[in-house]
Amino acid sequence: MKILVSDDVSEKGVEVLRAQGYDVDVKINLNEEDLIACIGEYDGLVTRSMTHVTEAVINAGKKLKVIGRAGVGVDSIDIKTATAKGIIVVNAPTANTVAATEHTCAMIMAITRHIPQAHNSLMAGEWDRERFTGIQLQNKTIGIIGVGRIGSRIAKRMQAMEMRTIGYDPYIPEERGKQLGVELVDLDTLLRESDYITMHTPLTKETRGMIGAAEIAKMKDGVRVINVSRGAVLDINALAAALKSGHVAGAAIDVFPTEPLTKDINPFLDMDNVVITPHLGASTKEAQIGVSVDVAEGVIAALNGEPVPTAVNMAPLPANVYRTIQPYFDLMERMGIIGVYLSEGPMKEICVEYTGALAQTETGLLTTAVLKGALNPILQESVNFVNAPEVARSRHISVKEVHSQDQGYLSDAVTVTIRTNKGEHSLVGTLFNRTEAKIVQIDEYRLDFTPEGYLLLAPHIDQPNMIGQISTILGQAHINITGMQLAKMTQAGTNIMAIAVQDDIPNDIMLKLRGIEGIIDMKLIHCETH
Repeated sequence: MKILVSDDVSEKGVEVLRAQGYDVDVKINLNEEDLIACIGEYDGLVTRSMTHVTEAVINAGKKLKVIGRAGVGVDSIDIKTATAKGIIVVNAPTANTVAATEHTCAMIMAITRHIPQAHNSLMAGEWDRERFTGIQLQNKTIGIIGVGRIGSRIAKRMQAMEMRTIGYDPYIPEERGKQLGVELVDLDTLLRESDYITMHTPLTKETRGMIGAAEIAKMKDGVRVINVSRGAVLDINALAAALKSGHVAGAAIDVFPTEPLTKDINPFLDMDNVVITPHLGASTKEAQIGVSVDVAEGVIAALNGEPVPTAVNMAPLPANVYRTIQPYFDLMERMGIIGVYLSEGPMKEICVEYTGALAQTETGLLTTAVLKGALNPILQESVNFVNAPEVARSRHISVKEVHSQDQGYLSDAVTVTIRTNKGEHSLVGTLFNRTEAKIVQIDEYRLDFTPEGYLLLAPHIDQPNMIGQISTILGQAHINITGMQLAKMTQAGTNIMAIAVQDDIPNDIMLKLRGIEGIIDMKLIHCETH
């Protein structure tokens, strides 16, 4: 597979991709036309903020399976179009957390003690101490908009400076605020009471333009404003007007609605009460290596068909939930594959029932793995963790999840039932020691086999030499049997055989097997995931 790196990312991430055998091209400073011209040959794209992955670019990416953003913000990527086409978009949300936190603290200190202005004055040969008299952070109130990974760290550092920390974040429970030492308030209260206001939110419909002229008017006189999050959260023209009037005493801005910030759109030119930097929040050596490696690992997982916890167009998962369910992904996909091979006729419903510890956690992504397994063998289009639910809906397949307290004979198990117009089939799977995948039941038949490679399922009449005849035909065709299980069927005098074989079985050999007297049915299932 081929991957295009279209921005200047750390070579460490490129090395991770190449070490996995990918053909990686680094082509930076491509405009949209150039990107459209070349993207069609690539399976993956790795970007930073300078590359705009538009609808036209995505439509031109006929082979594109994943877009990786080496950083947090993905507003330069058309997520809607990517999702509609089943393209996974991944980012690196944690690797630059410390860098962004420290840059914010540096910006706060810069506007508090006029450090850049004093430096420039001295470099110009002046000595003007009185002009650069600052204030102290001690006993001031800092309002943090967005008390997440970065906002919470800002709070901790400003508390060390003996500041009162208040925060606005509708997604943070009050108990979490207490743990952080942050008093959670509504936005109007934060605007009224804060001496410093710092923003740490993603760019969404709700946060775009959330701090404009009306909000700035509610701030106390002499407030200082800091933005090291996303440029479009703040109306910089309204802020510039408030800086000129003196209502806002100072500002420190690292991100802008349009980047790069050129002279013709920079409202802060010739203003000495503002500090601006060219989007340096994540620009440390450690952070650049971190985001590059993290996004490379996400791209690799996506290209391998694995779930990606940092995918932004999939439901996000807390780390503890992901650790709980991660060992089950491969089993779930293989159960979907086996289920669809068992079924006859178009699928009407897929029901996934969880028992034991799995019933106590979030399992939506596991159910998506079942859909991925069930749909890939019957469709020409590629089905992945992003588009599987929509593909099921478009084919009018009902998907149900059941969380059961009835543990049956296994403490942690999953039952997948696929219903068609002609009936239904169920299979039960589990993990032994959370590592070894096993199918332990098909319909009412108790079995014990590992869902790997090729599997023959053969219901047959219980009579002598059935195993011998099947083994002889396979042996003469040089097809190795790697495992065999036998179980009685409910119908008197019948059994079912599950035979694991090393290789695919040609059609002429399958005809011979089906021709054995006493064979009721013979299905060959390829259990490998896509």
